[in-house]
Amino acid sequence: MLAFLPSAVIRFAAAAALALTLSPALAASAPAPEGSVNMAKVMQPGPLPELSLGDPKGVTVIEYGSLTCSHCATFATTVLPAFQKAYVDTGKVHFIFREFARNPLDVAAFVLSRCEGDDKALATIDLLFAEQDKWAFVDNPLEALITALRPTGMSHDQAMACLKDQSKADAITKILNAAEADVKVQGTPTFVIEGKVYDGELSMADLDAILKPLIK
Repeated sequence: MLAFLPSAVIRFAAAAALALTLSPALAASAPAPEGSVNMAKVMQPGPLPELSLGDPKGVTVIEYGSLTCSHCATFATTVLPAFQKAYVDTGKVHFIFREFARNPLDVAAFVLSRCEGDDKALATIDLLFAEQDKWAFVDNPLEALITALRPTGMSHDQAMACLKDQSKADAITKILNAAEADVKVQGTPTFVIEGKVYDGELSMADLDAILKPLIK
């Protein structure tokens, strides 16, 4: 049948068939890292307790995130739940979130999250990501931020007292400075996975492609 078709059509059909054959492999290819870091240095204790989930023996995945970053919020609400179920809850990955405060509102949000207690800070950060549009991009964002924290039980007076804790604000700034010095973080989210640095939001497919070769 193909012998009666114009040669150009035959070449197009062959190219299309080849593309279909290669597309699964291309879809599964891992994104290229922007650089690498010394994991021993990156994992040195910081000024605040680490915000982490999963088995410390698993593959280390660090996210540097900003609470006023819309890409970080998208990752937190659309990718992180499936990622946690597949990799963190199963003990394959040790996930660490580190505060990267890009502006004073970030500092305030992270300080308030820490005032909830280090054991509750990640859950508070998840709440603020889910409610980001209600406090991060509005008039009088500080009051809106405090309102967003009402489900945690933090009162307005408690929030205002927390924001006067300069030691926590200084610690958040030190985490930022270490990220810039040791990882060269310039934007959020930035991920460090077993010593490789990935800039920008990662999809579940990206994470699968990066992690599967690393997990024994």
